[in-house]
Amino acid sequence: MPTTRISGVVEGDNLVNKQEVLRKIVERLASELDLYLRAARTAAAEATDEQSKAENKYDTRGLEASYLARGQSRQAAEIESAVVLFRGLAGKVFNEAAPVDVGALIELKGRRARAFYFMGPKAGGTEVEHDGEEITVITAASPLGTQLMGRKVGDRVKMPSGEEFKVASIC
Repeated sequence: MPTTRISGVVEGDNLVNKQEVLRKIVERLASELDLYLRAARTAAAEATDEQSKAENKYDTRGLEASYLARGQSRQAAEIESAVVLFRGLAGKVFNEAAPVDVGALIELKGRRARAFYFMGPKAGGTEVEHDGEEITVITAASPLGTQLMGRKVGDRVKMPSGEEFKVASIC
């Protein structure tokens, strides 16, 4: 099985393109943003609909719909903010000697597994697939992100499972 390196160096037959990964993350977030905006509009329309007027003091359909619309609007604003921040990372480049920081695409290798992470400014947990590899966005505030910040190629980190991984590449 050929090894994929994310540093822009081809090893085997594979190359992970960081800009393509970043584009996919922005696309995923934009898709989520669209979903939340549509849901917020639907909930807001339901909250103000004539049918949602309270029939008695225990009828809270309209109130619940307005709370839902507000929550979905807040989530949409968070995602919109994340999209702007991710687009701002487009020119950020790391070399093999650079420490992990926001904007880095990191490859970790363990004894039995390999994992790819993108250190993002927000939107931790977002997952994208690129050339058959799953790449997960993490933030510096996450447990793994905290361990990775400032690490360099060759450094080791311990995963929550207890398995130790080596930082194989950073770009």
